[in-house]
Amino acid sequence: MAEVVESRQWVMTAYAEEGLPTPEHVTLITTKVAVDAASIPEGHAAVQVLWISIDPYLRSGMLGRMDGLCFPPFPIGKVITTLGVGRIIRSKDASYCEGDIVLHTSVPVADYCIAPATMLRKIDMGTRISPLDYLTAFGLPGFAAWIAIHLIGNPKPGENVFISAAAGAVGMLAGQLAKLKGCRVVGSTGTDEKVNLLKEEFKFDDAFNYKKEADFDAALSKYLPSGIDIYVDNVGGKMLEAVLNHVNKKARIPLCGMISQYNQVWTERDGVRNLLNMIGKEVRMEGFIITSYLQQFQDFEQEIGEYLNEGKLVSKVKIVEGIEGFLESLLSLFSSSNVGKVILQVNK
Repeated sequence: MAEVVESRQWVMTAYAEEGLPTPEHVTLITTKVAVDAASIPEGHAAVQVLWISIDPYLRSGMLGRMDGLCFPPFPIGKVITTLGVGRIIRSKDASYCEGDIVLHTSVPVADYCIAPATMLRKIDMGTRISPLDYLTAFGLPGFAAWIAIHLIGNPKPGENVFISAAAGAVGMLAGQLAKLKGCRVVGSTGTDEKVNLLKEEFKFDDAFNYKKEADFDAALSKYLPSGIDIYVDNVGGKMLEAVLNHVNKKARIPLCGMISQYNQVWTERDGVRNLLNMIGKEVRMEGFIITSYLQQFQDFEQEIGEYLNEGKLVSKVKIVEGIEGFLESLLSLFSSSNVGKVILQVNK
């Protein structure tokens, strides 16, 4: 007789072409998953989902069209997928055993799933690198920060690095990496609490609350009087335009994201009027997608793994408990309510 478990899952029911998604667009339903050995295909495993990564790019999958992030739409009527960590409850692949903790590279936002072994990676529980690190510093946010700082930014000791959304999943790590490279680091964020966090816990040299700055140009003159050599852009819009008035010769601008623009149709997004500054200053601005750098993932793991084992990197996470909190946790990314990386805890 088949062993069946009830599994709640979030499915795409309608696309949100502009504005924030609502319960009209994503719906929590209950389904049944057969987890007995006879029902699991060869080379697969039954997985109990523990933690799910909540990232801004998920918004792009809800648009119903390809946008600037080139993230394909989630199919209507299908479960939403992302990155997550789970526990093997039964396996028909020799690489995994019951109880193994695994990283799932395309986990459904659900309680349980049947996963191909090719999408799983066993997490070594015998190191200082925790399962949650695989969703933060040792995962995609850390990889994005490493690409931005190490590969595109190519920092030199003493250079000035500015990071927007600096208390977010990517920004907090990018700032710490720049500090480890010997740079002076300044961050912008949305609350005084986060300003203190950046300076005290993440060891930024300085930080400011952009919501209290009426004039971004004046703020950048105050906090970065010697100009900007590297700007890690996570917000786009008016902040990017202001930065271009303060770049130094040969400055580098890795474009990680533009979260201030995600929920607007492109004709209503903020324009950048001073791109001419890039010519005379010979500035390099470069967008990137992490999948284009997978051939360097091992180099990233080696460097970041050493930092984590030596306690040189700190990650801050906000845990939202219960799968029913998926939509709430996603929407929270577009406010200033979060500190660090948002993770949905589905099971314990």
